Formats: sequence, structure tokens, C-alpha cells
Amino acid sequence: MKLLAVETSTEACSAALFIDGDIKERFELTPKEHTKLILPMIDSLMTEAGLKPQQLDALAFSRGPGSFTGVRIATGVIQGIALGADLPVVPVSTLAAIAQDFFDHNDENVAFVAMDARMGEIFWGVYRREAQGYAELVGEEVVTPAEQVEFPELAGVGIGSGWSVYPQELMNRLAGRVSRYKADMLPKAGAIARLGARGFEQGLAVVVEQAMPVYLRDKVAKKESER
Repeated sequence: MKLLAVETSTEACSAALFIDGDIKERFELTPKEHTKLILPMIDSLMTEAGLKPQQLDALAFSRGPGSFTGVRIATGVIQGIALGADLPVVPVSTLAAIAQDFFDHNDENVAFVAMDARMGEIFWGVYRREAQGYAELVGEEVVTPAEQVEFPELAGVGIGSGWSVYPQELMNRLAGRVSRYKADMLPKAGAIARLGARGFEQGLAVVVEQAMPVYLRDKVAKKESER
């Protein structure tokens, strides 16, 4: 199984190549430089592996939620490669990628993922580690004020940038359910690749025309005063 993944939905930019379970990744924290970096990252990975796009089995990308511009960059890059090489695409949740990266490096089994969505809101999703180690969504992903998040009867760890912006609101709302939080977790293409390969095995790949972003917020491009 050979799969290329990209992630550009936050201030971080990354690409990863999954080859039969082994993952190689390029990652840089460079706000507003994604369009300059993502294609060289992809070229570097493919050259190092001695592969051409036509030799891949599938592609994966971070479908959002996240930065409106960032999500569109990842979508556009993957759509272009998919069209040129006639490859199927696996859209992967940005929040799921954050949870997967956490589960791959920590022992806890439940993650309350919060990404800063600006305009006084967060992107929110609760994930648990399923039997084979993959992040599994519990409930739905939503955009919401931090003090109004909904959650299942579970206890776990808070992760994601939303915890740095609204720590008190989230801790108050989740009183007794969160033992600690890790706010510096950003989505990475390595986790997108891992979840993408899993999704491909499960038959979740789509044709390029159906590889669309998910913003969660209907008026994503409008300022707060316009909402």
C-alpha cells in the first residue's frame, strides 16, 4: 500500500508518504508559507522513495475543519495530483488527525479535541482509541462556543489549540472529566496518512470529484460583525 498525504489546515504545513506501514514525513511550522512549501515537500518525499504519482495506490488529505485558505490548499493540491494520476482520494478529518497523533504517542484512550476557530468559537470533536489503535469519533464534529461544548460520559485529555485560547471555559464545562490538556498539538500529515490508509482499507476512498473540504461553519469567510 502506497499513499501520499498532505495537511495544511493550520499554521503547520506537512506532507507524508505511507509505504506498507512505514511513514516518512516533512513538517514545518510556517504560517502563510503553505503554497510555497507543500509541493517541494511532496517532490522530496516522492524522489526519496523513487516513486511517481502513478505508482501510488491512493491519496489522502486533511479535509478540515481548519483555516479556510489552508483547507482549500490541501484540497486543491490533492485534486490536482488525483486528476493527473487517476487516483482515488481519502478525505480525513483534521480533528481525527490531531487525536490520532496524540494516541500514537500517549497512553490515554479518550481525547477532547478543540481547535481555535476564531470568531469566539472552536472546532470540537471527541475521539476515543478503538481496538486497533485508530481514532474513532464519538458523536459529531461541530463548531461551537467553548462554554457550550457537548460531550459523552467519558473522561480523557484535552488536546488542540482551542485549549490554549479557552482553557478555563473548557475546564469548567468538562469539570472532572479532563485530567490534563495539551494545547500545542497540531495536525500532521503522518496521522493523515495513517488514517488515510485505514480508510482506504475500509473502502472510504472517493473519486476526485467527491474529495471536498469540510468547513463546519456555513459563513466561514465572514467576519463576526457580518454573522
